[in-house]
Amino acid sequence: MAAIPHILGLDHVAIATPNLEAGSAPYLALGLTPEGPDEEVGGQGVCVRAFVVGETLIELLAPTREDSPIATFLQKRGPGLHHTAYRVADLDAEISRLQALGARFLSNSPSPGRSGTRVAFLHPRWGEGTLIELVEHPAGRVGHG
Repeated sequence: MAAIPHILGLDHVAIATPNLEAGSAPYLALGLTPEGPDEEVGGQGVCVRAFVVGETLIELLAPTREDSPIATFLQKRGPGLHHTAYRVADLDAEISRLQALGARFLSNSPSPGRSGTRVAFLHPRWGEGTLIELVEHPAGRVGHG
């Protein structure tokens, strides 16, 4: 029996922007269109606008409150790449597997993400300076949308 891959693919690349309209300009110029309506993820304090590129999304993240992680990121670093996200089949199992290997997470439990997903963020220190997100989509859902 073949081993089940831990990472199913690149889910999205997240770009921090103070304003979704201005942040969208380069992607609109490339000919991309938003996947659907913008979505607020209250627990993260962001509004997300997603563009589909093949099997991957480009997610623009704009803060909805001054104390959100994206607002803090923008204050420290300005607009730009925030994190990369990888799709997994079983988020709880993947968290346990990675913790057993010494991985550090920003939270001890998954949180709700965009479009009914469950997400967990690995600490950037563990990721050699890169924030990594693991994403589990609702059962039975294939692809984005």
